[in-house]
Amino acid sequence: MSDPHGRGGPHERSRTDERDELHERLKTYEGRPSSTAGVGKDLVNAPMIRHWCEAMGDANPAYDGPDASAPPTMLQAWTMGGLSGHTDRSGAYDELSRLLDGAGYTSIVATDCEQEYLRPLRPGDRITFRGVIESVSARKTTKLGTGYFVTTRMDIWADGEPAGTHRFRVLKYAPAASRTPSRIPSGSPSRTPEARRPRPVINRDNAGFWDGVAGHRLLIQRCGGCGELRFPWLPGCGGCGSPEWDTVEASGAGTVYSYVVMHHPPFPAFDPPYAVGLIELAEGVRMVSNVIGVPHDKVRIGMPVRLEFLRVDEEWELPVFRPEGGVAG
Repeated sequence: MSDPHGRGGPHERSRTDERDELHERLKTYEGRPSSTAGVGKDLVNAPMIRHWCEAMGDANPAYDGPDASAPPTMLQAWTMGGLSGHTDRSGAYDELSRLLDGAGYTSIVATDCEQEYLRPLRPGDRITFRGVIESVSARKTTKLGTGYFVTTRMDIWADGEPAGTHRFRVLKYAPAASRTPSRIPSGSPSRTPEARRPRPVINRDNAGFWDGVAGHRLLIQRCGGCGELRFPWLPGCGGCGSPEWDTVEASGAGTVYSYVVMHHPPFPAFDPPYAVGLIELAEGVRMVSNVIGVPHDKVRIGMPVRLEFLRVDEEWELPVFRPEGGVAG
């Protein structure tokens, strides 16, 4: 018999009660340390700053010379433990993860991070930090599946002075059930539905880029203050700090600045080995994309490439690059 007050049957109420009980248990982890007080393995130093700037193509003079500071976005770099890790980690975050795993939320995906900068970091600064589990959301349903958003906050000091805050958010979720494949006529060979490419995270800062891709235009941001071109899209200029910007359309010409060949891990939507290139556009900015139309072992640094838009499924096209003029051998 149904509930006259519309509250559902006893099984539905039981599931709701279980979810509420789980959320109450998850909330008890808020405020608990995700790491105990830690110390950066290296002082802020010029070589790491130089490597970062070279990799990012950032020639801002503020990051070089006797009065140099580190790029603000390097904030987390000084807290990383490397392959050997840190020995001063707290067990609370692992307990929280095991609790979610035990409830069936076994998958995880990073969703976003945000940083707040309180003072410049300069060579010679000793970095200390402390992490805390800041919040656990109520149960949410997303396209990936149903689960909980867990946010950790790391507070960072330089020589004892507050230097910044780094928040990192993940979704621990139970994957949504895959779509039921179409019925295969009797006598037809069986087939497996093709896997879908992962979806890009679209937010208010990069929506214009993806609108451009949908119209077969590769748009680059241009600062309204200093005129600097930048990619990927950002809410403000890293050079002059101006929040004003417009866009220019890339010509589509570029060269392979660097590349890697992916062999592992295998993923159903991809067919390894394949080449992922860091493409330097003719306009001077760089972007990561696939290099197509050439065997992975024929990709070379300096190879001229041309922009294409590749349809990967019924919903998405992606900007990719193909060698110009073919490849010998």
